[in-house]
Amino acid sequence: MPVEYLSAEQEARYGRFATEPSPGEPEQCFRLDMKSLGLARAKGRPATRLGWAVRWGTVRMLGIFMTEDPTAVPAAVVRFVAEQLGIDDEHVAGYGARADGLRARGGDPRRVRLPGLRRG
Repeated sequence: MPVEYLSAEQEARYGRFATEPSPGEPEQCFRLDMKSLGLARAKGRPATRLGWAVRWGTVRMLGIFMTEDPTAVPAAVVRFVAEQLGIDDEHVAGYGARADGLRARGGDPRRVRLPGLRRG
């Protein structure tokens, strides 16, 4: 996305959490409905389940995928999502650990299917 029209401050904040979310924001953007819970729970490893669900909410909150470090989200958000999945929030550290292996097999680790989003 072209960013020439953004100020330096806006560019630095783009696609990132500039501040901690307010207490209600995780509820609005990171609450998993039954379909999303099912999709997340179908992922193999706990790190993948948690990372996928965090990315799902990040797209809802920020409007884009965080590409530099998809786990650079506030700890409160990770805890909120992990509680819904019934897993430890420390699993987020393992998200993406298999990305290099996936790339070696010709896959794209950034390709994530999100419920309710259609290709344009």
